Amino acid sequence: MGGWGSGRYGGRPTADASKRIDIAWMIRTGRAVPGQWVRGTLSWSRGGSPAGSISYEADMRDPEGSELRLSYWRGEEPNRESVKQTVRLVHTQPHYGGRRWWIICPYRHNRVGKLYLPAGGDRFAGRQAWRLGYQIQRVGHRDRPFEKLFRLQEKLGCERGWGNWIRRPKGMWQRTFDRHWAEFEAIEAECDFVMAGFMERLMRHR
Repeated sequence: MGGWGSGRYGGRPTADASKRIDIAWMIRTGRAVPGQWVRGTLSWSRGGSPAGSISYEADMRDPEGSELRLSYWRGEEPNRESVKQTVRLVHTQPHYGGRRWWIICPYRHNRVGKLYLPAGGDRFAGRQAWRLGYQIQRVGHRDRPFEKLFRLQEKLGCERGWGNWIRRPKGMWQRTFDRHWAEFEAIEAECDFVMAGFMERLMRHR
């Protein structure tokens, strides 16, 4: 896993400006289907213009051996590199039923919901592996989704901020936390939508 080289802007790269793979979003949108093998393309845009794409295979036919295989090009000629990257997918089972899917970060080997590739980076990895911050930690604090997110984080004694995951407080029943987690996932999806719109407007005015 190499550095980001000249791709950074104003210091350390941020999660906001990085390419992102979100397994929960992929499942919600049918780009990955538990119990099936799905092949497709993930694309990113910036300022309304294409900003890159990768091919992928989401093989979730075996719940205990699921994988996400990524295929993409990195760099420019004459040093362009063809990258093949495989990451493990695992699941946990909330008390209210179903499965919650995670990606295993290929470098820190912890469960994450998203992988990131910052500008100038060489491989997708978890936010902690890249030590990514956020360009505007509390952007949209007056927007309703962010207000709901911050209230839930405060309720559970967690650090406020978009991108900060919640954790189960000591003494809380697991089934109670599972309900909070389901709420957290729904709110985070709303915040992601708001942030995507914000970043699109920001890039248009640069």
